[in-house]
Amino acid sequence: MTLAGPARARRGLEMTDLGILQNGGMLIRDGRIEAVGSSREIEREAGGQAEIIEAEGCVIVPGFVDAHTHLVFGGNRVDEFEQRARGATYQEIAAAGGGIRSTVRKTRAASEEELFNLAKERAGWFLRNGTTTIEAKSGYGLTLEDELKILRVIRRVGRETPLTTVGTFLGAHAIPPEFAEKRGVYLSLLIDEMLPRVREEHLAEFADVFCERGYFDLEESRSVLQAAARSGLGLRMHADQLTNNGGALLAAEIGTVTADHLEQTDAAGIAAMVTARVQPVLLPASVYALGLDKYPEARAMISAGLAVVLASDFNPGSSPTPSLPFVLSLAITQMKMTPAEAITATTINAAASLRRADQIGSLETGKLAHFTIFACADYREIAYWVGAPLVRSVFVHGREVFAAP
Repeated sequence: MTLAGPARARRGLEMTDLGILQNGGMLIRDGRIEAVGSSREIEREAGGQAEIIEAEGCVIVPGFVDAHTHLVFGGNRVDEFEQRARGATYQEIAAAGGGIRSTVRKTRAASEEELFNLAKERAGWFLRNGTTTIEAKSGYGLTLEDELKILRVIRRVGRETPLTTVGTFLGAHAIPPEFAEKRGVYLSLLIDEMLPRVREEHLAEFADVFCERGYFDLEESRSVLQAAARSGLGLRMHADQLTNNGGALLAAEIGTVTADHLEQTDAAGIAAMVTARVQPVLLPASVYALGLDKYPEARAMISAGLAVVLASDFNPGSSPTPSLPFVLSLAITQMKMTPAEAITATTINAAASLRRADQIGSLETGKLAHFTIFACADYREIAYWVGAPLVRSVFVHGREVFAAP
């Protein structure tokens, strides 16, 4: 499945064209794809000098790109998992001191080395599910030093494991308890101290804000995003997840690269994002994990011409899964995306949202040789066999980094 085409996000009917090459092959040299064609053509071009990887009866897919994760955190929230089973809501748990603030306490208490070791193990989880690139956010520190600590771990994971990481600064994830009565002081800390240090140390490519009632309102979110834009960071935002408070409209107004979640976004928000060419990043696993039933309007967004992205939202509270095959299944069964649209949304469209469509997201000459071999004969089986271990092997820069037993 080459997904060959322009080095940009795909919209509308483009999302159904996977560029499938039957009995195809690739020639890889020095970590990049040198040629794509029929197996016979590739064998001739290799001239008998190449190592041959036989994948007959399998599906080869560009390495998944997970464009919304919270990779680095201390501890877990398995107690809240049980509380929700007993009827507690996400908002009730947060109001009682749980939620994001619970993970903040555990993350602050962990050393940088401890957080790296945890994140390194989780990087392996992503790779084993066919994901070769992730966007990873801070946001569980909420002090200058703890946010920098998390971003350094994200960078180190990208350097010391095969998983590529793209850092996003999410200091505007929640108001920390010590600033509960001094919101303005924390906003000043974010804008005047944290953002300059993040930029100065080249620790992130993007900035994000959790625009939601009880977290950051529209005006606070606007201030953070505008300051991040002035610092040269790309803009992403959590929008309209639990309530429709105009997050998608703000994303369009500011011109963010993405607006993520969007469970509550209405037709006006969709229309505004189309005009501003904001990419929606949809996170159905968080709806599932929270036991909710309101999924984003994926069909309306695709019909309107938005370049939809799917991501895991991997985090300890509302989406504890690194599995994009599972996300594909949810997108197809709950949001009525087609299997082809879902694959596009986790490869080339996700790559475009990270400004990497010229390097990853498709299998074409000149691109990085990041790909996954699935042990199935039809790409639709990747989502169809829910939870089945179909990943046969994963390659990064042309090197096998995971092989199923």
